[in-house]
Amino acid sequence: MRIGNRDFARQGHTYVMGILNVTPDSFSDGGKYQRIDQALYHVEEMMQDGMDLLDIGGESTRPGYTTISAGEEIERVIPVLEAVKSRFNIPISLDSYKPEVAKAGVAAGTDLINDIWGLQHDPQMAELIAEKNITCCLMHNSREDAAGVTAGGGLQDRALCGCTGYMEKVIRDLEQTLEIAHKAGINDDKIILDPGVGFGKTYENNLEIIDRLEMLHCLGYPVLLGTSRKSVIGNALDLPKEERVEGTLVTSVYAVQKGAMFVRVHDVKENVRAIRMAEAIRDGAGADGRKPRAGFWIEQS
Repeated sequence: MRIGNRDFARQGHTYVMGILNVTPDSFSDGGKYQRIDQALYHVEEMMQDGMDLLDIGGESTRPGYTTISAGEEIERVIPVLEAVKSRFNIPISLDSYKPEVAKAGVAAGTDLINDIWGLQHDPQMAELIAEKNITCCLMHNSREDAAGVTAGGGLQDRALCGCTGYMEKVIRDLEQTLEIAHKAGINDDKIILDPGVGFGKTYENNLEIIDRLEMLHCLGYPVLLGTSRKSVIGNALDLPKEERVEGTLVTSVYAVQKGAMFVRVHDVKENVRAIRMAEAIRDGAGADGRKPRAGFWIEQS
């Protein structure tokens, strides 16, 4: 899969998408990177830590978030996007469900549209992505949007991919998203799917999604897992958002085991290392990619 000027292998490695929120009210890091100099410093830091692609967001999507206008969102994200694009060689994702913002982002050089409504908020989004032939990440969302519409609602229960339980609903709803994408003319090689941990789901729903993530492969598209510092981790460990790094790392290791192509995270360095170790164990190689020599499995003190 090609995103921007970089090719990403569909199998064998889990890539790290670093989060840059240029918002005053994001649940984890709101207000920290609103100034362009702060944002650029953080991007450089994440690149040094091993980030593979960057996700820029201008509207908080935490539970109970305040919706802002497309114009305000454009004012927040486009100057930062342009500044990053002019200074760094990194594929850029724009986290927005508004077609007006996505259009401005594409004009400014974004390489991927990350739509938390999976094309079900505004039909113009699918048309824009198809017209521009840009990569998109389409997320499952069980929240009601501003128009009172629940994404994927109203379909009859049926077993899919041998899957039952809540993951069946996620797969069924994502099929509806894929139908919208195909009708608009979005190419299959431009689609990534995200099960939407934390978006209109119970604690138990979120745990099931992580545990059964491999079920999404039956749809035939790359999978992104986004759990970083989310409430499912806070609830499991009874910890505030500032202390959820270790919990996030466990979910990233699960992502490796379940064959996810991407994880979306705040703490890049720690997740890069955890993924590297998990892949080393899976592939039977040392952390530096070399096979351990016979007779040297036990370190000598």
